[in-house]
Amino acid sequence: MRILVTGGAGFIGSAVVRRLVAAGEHHVVNVDKLTYAGNLASLQPIDNHPNYSFREADIGDDAAMLSILRAENIDAVMNLAAESHVDRSIDGPGAFVETNVVGTFRLLNATLAYWRELSPEQQQAFRFHHISTDEVFGDLPFDSGVFTETTPYNPSSPYSASKAASDHFVRAWHDTYGLPVVLSNCSNNYGPFHFPEKLIPLVILNALAEQELPVYGNGANVRDWLYVDDHAAALELVVTKGAVGESYNIGGRAERTNLQVVEAICDSLDTRRPRASGKRYRELIRFVKDRPGHDRRYAIDPTKIETELGWRATQTFESGIASTIDWYLANEWWWEPIRAEKYSGERLGAKG
Repeated sequence: MRILVTGGAGFIGSAVVRRLVAAGEHHVVNVDKLTYAGNLASLQPIDNHPNYSFREADIGDDAAMLSILRAENIDAVMNLAAESHVDRSIDGPGAFVETNVVGTFRLLNATLAYWRELSPEQQQAFRFHHISTDEVFGDLPFDSGVFTETTPYNPSSPYSASKAASDHFVRAWHDTYGLPVVLSNCSNNYGPFHFPEKLIPLVILNALAEQELPVYGNGANVRDWLYVDDHAAALELVVTKGAVGESYNIGGRAERTNLQVVEAICDSLDTRRPRASGKRYRELIRFVKDRPGHDRRYAIDPTKIETELGWRATQTFESGIASTIDWYLANEWWWEPIRAEKYSGERLGAKG
């Protein structure tokens, strides 16, 4: 397949691109407008691969996207281009509406125009895969419930509201115009090449810099954690084998409170990179005022993708955290320029 991946220089997008290219079965066209979270250094392992190409473009430019779709003879679109940081959405929701809602709308229009030009056989094989988040479902009680594919939408933040809106537009383009779409909603991702404003990399890097580790509220908010390479494997299955019109929830079956996550990182660093003072990293933890609209708990039920597509997460939370910490310790070349130039490290994000 010739697959166009939007947002392919971002965290999850780059993991998808690296996986698809390394497999050798697909040609991947990476389209990214290289905002603050886009980093082509994340594609360095496959930068010169013959099955990979990069186009700098904005999904909100429907003329440019239609031109790329035609020029590259695309068989499938995987839409990962999105503004994704909850704190940023609270401070400036406009960018989230523009990219996540309007951008998706314009990408859908360009894709529909392209799809209508294809032969009947090509139309039948074509897929538009929209990648979304579990945050569109709102939150759950601490002691019960999980998100399934039929859970009603109930977003709490400008970020999750913008993603919910984009999900609805994708479904509408399928129901109204016949565009063959598949959707997926994932839990919090973590792993290598994760932008340093997000919870896990920020805790790792703040700790290494001997900076405070601020935790919202009392740290009791619960998230389900999914290793990014496991997510990329699931997304490949969805775009190649998912049923048209269906959605698939992708989770790691690894619920942890935010405080448990931070403490696990601290304990691992105590072994891997002890502090010069001999003190424990946990002593850097500080509880700070909670953010507005902070959802209590997310929990994904991945039974559908496990049963229908045969996907399973290969990493436990413990093995994934260990691998992630080891990667950050070994790859200062990647994160140090970002941390120094693009992010001050003042606040913890709660979305992976």
